[in-house]
Amino acid sequence: MKSARITRSATAVLMCAGILGAGVIVAAPAMAAPTTPSPSATGSELSGKTVFLDPGHQGTAHSENLQRQVNDGRGGTKDCQTTGMTTVDGVPEHTINWKVSELVRSSLESLGATVKTSRADDSGWGGCVDDRARAASESGADVAVSIHADSTSATTDDGKHGFHLIVPTLPIPNAAADEAQSEGGRSASSLMRDSYVRAGFAPANYAGVDEGIQERSDVAGPALTTVPLVFVEMGNGSNPDDAALLESSDGQLKHAITISTGIIDYLLGAETSPTTAATPAATTAAAPAETTDNAAPATPSATGAKTAVEGRSSLSRLLESVSPYIQTFGVDGLKGLATPDNVSSVSTFAQGLLKQIVAAR
Repeated sequence: MKSARITRSATAVLMCAGILGAGVIVAAPAMAAPTTPSPSATGSELSGKTVFLDPGHQGTAHSENLQRQVNDGRGGTKDCQTTGMTTVDGVPEHTINWKVSELVRSSLESLGATVKTSRADDSGWGGCVDDRARAASESGADVAVSIHADSTSATTDDGKHGFHLIVPTLPIPNAAADEAQSEGGRSASSLMRDSYVRAGFAPANYAGVDEGIQERSDVAGPALTTVPLVFVEMGNGSNPDDAALLESSDGQLKHAITISTGIIDYLLGAETSPTTAATPAATTAAAPAETTDNAAPATPSATGAKTAVEGRSSLSRLLESVSPYIQTFGVDGLKGLATPDNVSSVSTFAQGLLKQIVAAR
């Protein structure tokens, strides 16, 4: 009986995430989901928006020379690509990046966005760093997001953990790249940082990261990209706790929802309606009684508090209400929702995630 109640409650909250017109999510009742879609879940909230996703690195089925030198965007050269890290449990970064990126792509497309990607699969070649920057620039995307995970040691590193956003040292020699990254890129990166903090992720405690932001002049992507770019390092694969999230389906889904929410915050911006001043507690779905403790929201950082409240759309706040259910029930709990009837009745955002879960099974 308990598992049935969990499935019904989770279905109800995912449906509630599609009630965008109301601006408020009410408590999810323990009842079966209706068999027809919510009329206000149009799937067009991001219509006209384009996002470029770059799942970092590439699969192993290629014969490219990774050491070939390419333009670094600052008058020098650097290696075409790197292999990426491997977690302490042996999972390659390129696969983690790919799985998270596919979840992000599905969720954004379910809301009407056009999504372009740097690579088509997780087996072959994805391009050198300059190729990916060129593809992002030529896509004309409203924002580009490069998805990565970090590593600090070839062995276990218990002391270093957390996510961070890489931003380029300014100015950038290319005027168009400098304008894109000093304005939209910085704003989008800050909003992504805030999204991660709200989701309960800790900012990295190493490599000079300051409140989730790391400034660098040796990363070519931001220096070569002429659309706003967000460069996400989701966690440290050398840290067992970070690695567990990066490797698991539950953790990858949590990262994907967090990244999607940060993108939506940037694409839709703040709303001017007085109703958007409501506190997060008023716009978050109430968790079932047996999961209240696990669903407690994270507290934004002091520096991110203004953006977290004033720089957000109601859509991103509603999507965040799904995360506590992911944390509580996990992907296995959500897989029970992915039946033909349920996928057609939950919100468009949930449809994208659930369909991707089914495809990955």
